[in-house]
Amino acid sequence: MLSRLMSGSIRSLDRECNCTVRLLDDSEYTCTIQRDAKGQYLFDLICHHLNLLEKDYFGIRYVDPDKQRHWLEFTKSIAKQMKSQPPFTMCLRVKFYPPDPAALKEEITRYLVFLQIKRDLYHGRLLCKTSDAALLAAYILQAEIGDYDPGKHPEGYSSKFQFFPKHSERLERRIAEIHKTELIGQSPETSELNFLQKAQMLETYGVDPHPCKDVSGNPAFLAFTPFGFTVLQGNRRVHFLKWEEVTKLKFEAKTFHIYANQKEDKKIILTYFAPTPEACKHLWKCGVENQAFYKLEKSSQVRTVSSSNLFFKGSRFRYSGRVAKEVMEQSAKIKRDPPEIHRAGLVPSRSCPSITHGPRLTSVPRTRRRAVHISIMEGLESLRDSAHSTPVRSVSHGDSFMPRSRGQMVDGSEAGASGIISDEAYSPSDSVLPTPVAEHGMELAVARHLNGAPCSIEEEKESAARASMEGQAAEFGPGGRARRTGRSRSAPPSDAEDLNKFVLSVLRLFLVTIGLLFALLLLLIMLTESELDIAFLRDIRKTPEFQQFHFEYFCPLRRWFACKLRWMGGFLISK
Repeated sequence: MLSRLMSGSIRSLDRECNCTVRLLDDSEYTCTIQRDAKGQYLFDLICHHLNLLEKDYFGIRYVDPDKQRHWLEFTKSIAKQMKSQPPFTMCLRVKFYPPDPAALKEEITRYLVFLQIKRDLYHGRLLCKTSDAALLAAYILQAEIGDYDPGKHPEGYSSKFQFFPKHSERLERRIAEIHKTELIGQSPETSELNFLQKAQMLETYGVDPHPCKDVSGNPAFLAFTPFGFTVLQGNRRVHFLKWEEVTKLKFEAKTFHIYANQKEDKKIILTYFAPTPEACKHLWKCGVENQAFYKLEKSSQVRTVSSSNLFFKGSRFRYSGRVAKEVMEQSAKIKRDPPEIHRAGLVPSRSCPSITHGPRLTSVPRTRRRAVHISIMEGLESLRDSAHSTPVRSVSHGDSFMPRSRGQMVDGSEAGASGIISDEAYSPSDSVLPTPVAEHGMELAVARHLNGAPCSIEEEKESAARASMEGQAAEFGPGGRARRTGRSRSAPPSDAEDLNKFVLSVLRLFLVTIGLLFALLLLLIMLTESELDIAFLRDIRKTPEFQQFHFEYFCPLRRWFACKLRWMGGFLISK
């Protein structure tokens, strides 16, 4: 009896697994789920824990053993998606950025989006000028520690907090000045709302850069935003397609294609190459989901899409969930008392609890800071995809708060550049805290702190002018020529390639048809010639239709074949 109870308890434990989900405030939610539980079950548990109703903007993200980032699909089993053994580690993040975060119905939703954008600001996904950076940091300070109090906040108090990967003393003084003089009396709710409204106007609000290469091999970054599809090269936007213009997204192995119809019936095809087939499939899925969420009027219009237009080839995927317009309509119907929000007071490094403070600006030689500043022209080479999507526009070099560090993950945490999208820092596993992929995070963090900090406004202008001159020279040099060629060569495949694909598709269809006919012939022979006494064969043989087919068609055809074979045999023998 005891052994039966023990074996039963062991079997029940085998059917359960533990999940840890890192929330936006860096706290953890741990639960036990059945191994066959679907993603929707876990997501509903988290939303219930957070008392969140406007949940369609959020998603659960994880990293597989190959360090590829994924969004958890709510209609599929969690254990089958994870491709690893429990306990499972995931994180809650904003998946679809609201086009107007200030228009969200509930304060709890705005607070969670505030936490996400604050995270983006620290990790370098939200690009901004120095003046904007100071104002955003001051809003965070006001929201989390309240009004300036000389008794509690001594000189240099803003330097104790980490809003960006690197702080300059000049920037810290400006943050403290705004906090002391311009934000007095603002409640946390008001400061967070002002923060969201300011962040929404920035050019890289919520951008999600996916690293790729164009047809010339030049680095490029693709991003899906609420308004369309964006391509970044360097720190400039080279393509922007509205969702109404995008007609099809497809991929094949590492190759990603975007088909679009622009005004005056101008059809274009952009082709890019992802690092791996898995990264390309993730890119395609993100594009399909963003297009469905922002473009469609109703979720009933969602259709299953295929990654390829060739027969019997490619992946199929269907977005599951409501679209943006339905989410807004549903939010307007919410009628309940506002849920209580537990805001934790800001403590030193709360904005980045797992990363220590970077060096001061004065610790970096002037010449080195200029060189790092100019290197931004190389663009977004090492960025990896995060989990956000919003519009990107051209960025001014002259007044930008620019990153100076190379960092990946520290104890499995995010790492990134400050202020403007950089060629220096971003890990495929950013924002996953903790994750199983941070094997060299500590060394990278140490290297990151040795790379300096943003330069002053005067130096920014000086180096921007120099960078502009170098960029113009590059336009006429070999490198610039290659970049221009890369943009101009984003063209449709050649006729020969299309013909080869068509021939292969037809050949594949022909072979499949022959195989099906051969299988039907074998089944027919088993029915008519074999004496196998199998139930379903016996039932088929007894039907009047089969007997009529057997005596009126099959038997005469068999005699005709036998006659022809005898004639051919006699003909060969007589030779």
